[in-house]
Amino acid sequence: MKTLQAAVIGCGAIHTCHVAAIRQNPECRLRAIAECDIGKGRALAQEYGCDFYTDYHEMLRDPQIDVVHICLPHHLHKEAILAALAAGKHIFTEKPVALNSGEVSAIKLAEEKAAGHIGVCHQNRLNPSSQKIKMLLESGQLGNMLSIKAVLTWSRSDAYYSESLWRGRFATEGGSLLINQAIHTLDLMQWFGGGVLALKGVVERTFLSDVTENEDTAMASLKMTNGARGLFYATNCHSTDSPLLLEIHCEKGLLQLYHNTLWLTEGENKTLLVSDDSPSGATKSYWGDSHRQAVSNFYYSLRHPEEKNYTSVSQAGVSLNIIGAIYRSSQSGKWITLAD
Repeated sequence: MKTLQAAVIGCGAIHTCHVAAIRQNPECRLRAIAECDIGKGRALAQEYGCDFYTDYHEMLRDPQIDVVHICLPHHLHKEAILAALAAGKHIFTEKPVALNSGEVSAIKLAEEKAAGHIGVCHQNRLNPSSQKIKMLLESGQLGNMLSIKAVLTWSRSDAYYSESLWRGRFATEGGSLLINQAIHTLDLMQWFGGGVLALKGVVERTFLSDVTENEDTAMASLKMTNGARGLFYATNCHSTDSPLLLEIHCEKGLLQLYHNTLWLTEGENKTLLVSDDSPSGATKSYWGDSHRQAVSNFYYSLRHPEEKNYTSVSQAGVSLNIIGAIYRSSQSGKWITLAD
């Protein structure tokens, strides 16, 4: 099989995870990058040994490019995805796949008519702790899930928003805390619980109200499909990025993820199961090393279509449905039932 030729659109902070994953994969090669900052783009292209474009539409005309990685601000995802599909490319995009459920529907329709496939980077599903939790829950070893609790307390400065004006705006980010920082946590909660049937939530602007139009803090109560209760709290107003605290109470045991380490308590016995700490230390601790695995799985699935081992547009859209429901619940003060 020929080496797959990859391109990256957008060279913000997250693009380095994608470039590293491409360069570490012997079955693909980084052919080009597209970046509107000419000086930055030229320097990176020289460093990576690839072609450079200021206009990704021009880059998409290169017939040698097989896969496009989209690392753009949220509001540009849909346009870039549709353009890449029209050009016959496969696409691996950063989360969120789009701004809202309406855009997700348009992307799904376009993918059905195109030759290319779309994978979405919900890489935290591939963390060692996530894989272990999913395996234990599906095995039935711990009995039924009774409740799941997640607490995410991170820090975002005023400069984080003022230096990238697309952040914190509904029109360009699709929200703020929920769609950017907390989307992975909500995705894991619904993945472990088999989905969310209904929720009641609240969003607030507190310490960051001067720099964001949208929420910097949110909480929600979730009725999980598997019958469990879900309790969710997140904020960008902490003074540091604390590791995710996740706790799952089952009939026969308690799973606790804290300080990036998963523990299982059964009666009086407490066992360390696995750690999520980045062995290389090359990425932010809360990004982990799972970008590489997510990219690898997508490329493998392109070569083996019978094994679809990546997060699809439909699967990624579930988290956007939950986020939209939290906003609606906060406005109405009522429980919101989620449609399929």
